[in-house]
Amino acid sequence: MPDNALPPIREAARPFDFGPGTLVDVFLHGLDLNPDRRALTSRQDDGTWRSLTAGEAADRVRNISCSLLGGDLEPGDHVAILSNTRMEWALADWACIMSGLVVVTVYPTLPADQVLYILKDSEAKAVFVENGDQLAKVLQVHDRLERLSRVFVFDPPEDDPGTDHAGIQVRSLEQVERAGRSASGWRDRGWADAAAAVQPQDTATLIYTSGTTAEPKGVMLTHHNLFTNTLGAAMVLPIAETDKVLSWLPLSHAFERLAGHFLMWYTGAEIAYAGSVTTVARDMVETGPTFVVGVPRLYEKFYDAVMLAVREGGAAKKVVFRAAKWVGDRRARRRLARKPVGRLLEGAYGVADRLVFRKLHERTGGRVRFFVSGAAPLSAEIARFFYAGGLVVLEGYGLTETSPVANVNPPDDLRFGTVGPPLAGTEIRIADDGEILIRGPQVMKGYFGRPAATREAISEDGWFHSGDIGELDGDGYLTITDRKKNLLVTAAGKNIAPQPIEELMARSPYVEQVVLLGDRRKFLLALVVPSFLAYKAAFPGRPISESDMEELEEDPNLQRLMDDEVFSRVSSCARHERPKRVLLTGSQFSVEGGELTPTLKVKRRVIEQRYADRIEEIYRLVEAEAEPCA
Repeated sequence: MPDNALPPIREAARPFDFGPGTLVDVFLHGLDLNPDRRALTSRQDDGTWRSLTAGEAADRVRNISCSLLGGDLEPGDHVAILSNTRMEWALADWACIMSGLVVVTVYPTLPADQVLYILKDSEAKAVFVENGDQLAKVLQVHDRLERLSRVFVFDPPEDDPGTDHAGIQVRSLEQVERAGRSASGWRDRGWADAAAAVQPQDTATLIYTSGTTAEPKGVMLTHHNLFTNTLGAAMVLPIAETDKVLSWLPLSHAFERLAGHFLMWYTGAEIAYAGSVTTVARDMVETGPTFVVGVPRLYEKFYDAVMLAVREGGAAKKVVFRAAKWVGDRRARRRLARKPVGRLLEGAYGVADRLVFRKLHERTGGRVRFFVSGAAPLSAEIARFFYAGGLVVLEGYGLTETSPVANVNPPDDLRFGTVGPPLAGTEIRIADDGEILIRGPQVMKGYFGRPAATREAISEDGWFHSGDIGELDGDGYLTITDRKKNLLVTAAGKNIAPQPIEELMARSPYVEQVVLLGDRRKFLLALVVPSFLAYKAAFPGRPISESDMEELEEDPNLQRLMDDEVFSRVSSCARHERPKRVLLTGSQFSVEGGELTPTLKVKRRVIEQRYADRIEEIYRLVEAEAEPCA
């Protein structure tokens, strides 16, 4: 097809004038802004928060780097990081980057066999691990890793601070830094030479895809990919040295690594590391971030908690909340339409803020200017709720293969339900089958060791096939519909995007998790994990524990409640898009159980196989009911 016959391209109108660069440039820029600024902060065991200045962090990075290059590692070698998000993760990452090493990220939730797959496939020669548990995974499989020779431990076991294990050299991070401080030659000359030798086209990192439908592939992102994505995001997001971000998502994922790590260092913002994913609410209050990067589940839980508090409150509380929400919605609509709010409405909002919205702000630490949401679609209803309360959520879009940001809503012109326009220099095209195609400086170098897969993903003229389905409006704002591979095709040939329907069902406080099934079937089926609230509602007065949940999943009381809740949520959908039956399970989908990827995407095939007998039984019974009597 000739170029002029292709669908129209939407390209960002903002200027794109930055040239080739590397993550070394990003690091040095952030350091030069102010070496004395508070840069990295983490919570200690005694509950206090300890900070490093940019200069102190740079000294530790240099020590680690000198130790790495003073050993048997050379620029271009692959070094993995297997750890939860923490300050040491960031220091190790920068040390590898400044040494010209290629960082391989590994999710800490992966079992030993999957850790083996990534370390072997990536040809890693060394690995940073968080603690004894992660060290045990590596030692369990190291005899099948011919290239791996060194392991560095952030928190080594007390009884084994750093010894060799059957040919694998194990050292604590403290030992690594001590060796780097004594490597005077590298401190004076080698480190600077290695950093100066890094080129824009060099591979900076390998990030493995989640593998929902196939084996994970190592995405090769160059220094220039990540350099341009960092600067492009900085052009849209108003972040400065006065800002603070709470970092809690996995740094092994491209989203947090770009938005909560590279971007924050480049702009001079302080990074505070949450204790864990379970302490985010506490850590927000304690650190008072001005900027939070999250996934939709964070905002959904926040929203659900508010709705539950209102539902369980008295009549007066419900009236006040509804009135405040109405005022907030009216004010939000006028602000988004760039119309004057008016003194009367602004005054009413002041009252609503004192009675309701201020409490929402207090739950986030009281200083948040912006939230950013990515990695999965965010409900427009939730985004509007946050905005009405004065908490702005900027939704973006991208993939690991696009470094990862391709689109983001600008704070001065956000549009709910969309992921915004493309970043500067990025082009978006919608193919004839609805697939989103992306071209720009952030598109990956390719899949490591998989040239055929690379050619399949990127056309000769540079268009990356995202695998997502979407639509563009006249202003270039992109709306994501679903994953191309997720589309369900009914027996009647109807194409159904399950994600929007699942979002409707998941908005129920009684639904913890839900998956829509029914590919090549006559009707759809919703597999639902009820929330603990659902169990309480179905069995009032009865004490329920987690061990009871599987036992009660076929109870008629719970089934009736969930049927009513699910069917009411999808009543606005077309008839063929509504599930005809609801199948309950008391077992939550998890990464450890194999139903979710490390980025919490559902593995539909795994779930279908795991519940195959129960699914087949439902279809058999429904079809038997439909058969005419003899």
